[in-house]
Amino acid sequence: MMRNNLLCLITTEMDNLVTLGWYALLIAMAGDIIISLLLPVFYKGYSISKTSISALGNPQSPVRIPFNIWMLTEGILFLTAIPAVYERYIMVSKGLTVLLIIFTAAFAVGACIFTCFFSVNESKEVVTLSSRIHGAGSVIGFMLFLFVPLLIAVLSFKNKEGYVGGISIACFVVALAFFVLFVMSDKEEFSHTMIANEGLWQRLNLMFMYLPLGIIAVRQIL
Repeated sequence: MMRNNLLCLITTEMDNLVTLGWYALLIAMAGDIIISLLLPVFYKGYSISKTSISALGNPQSPVRIPFNIWMLTEGILFLTAIPAVYERYIMVSKGLTVLLIIFTAAFAVGACIFTCFFSVNESKEVVTLSSRIHGAGSVIGFMLFLFVPLLIAVLSFKNKEGYVGGISIACFVVALAFFVLFVMSDKEEFSHTMIANEGLWQRLNLMFMYLPLGIIAVRQIL
């Protein structure tokens, strides 16, 4: 009897942890977009379309403290969501689920938590150890997370969820296109063209990387 009660308690706590994870995931993704659009209002001279999100945390930024606090919070929220993602897909494919978790964790640490502690500088010409660590973490985090929609697509098709799989494939293609534009925007030869809209491409890239996870989170909560 006591053993059964203990198992029921553990099951209940696990269910609560999974539910918390889906809410944490939604807050992390929605908050990332909202914060990246809201904080520039208080940063004179900052261009949402031309400047990367990371620049909000540079040492001269008037919004660096709230931005860095949010990046740490965002990373923790993504990590909190991992049990929910694991529980959702582990019975579909163990290997793909492990990859999905690794990619999400890499993004949480490399692109979010690292950004809190290792900032870029206001000018890209100024390179420090902190900006190098930030750059490495962000590149790894973004490049791995870029494939999250593709993994979700495969998992969804395997789980006979064609609707989510189709949307995820489309999001992957669009996110990849915006990621390429984001990378190209930093090149000198595109500095006076529309491609130079680094901040715009980065935000759009994030939106489409997040969308499949957002759909799944909402469906799981409802």
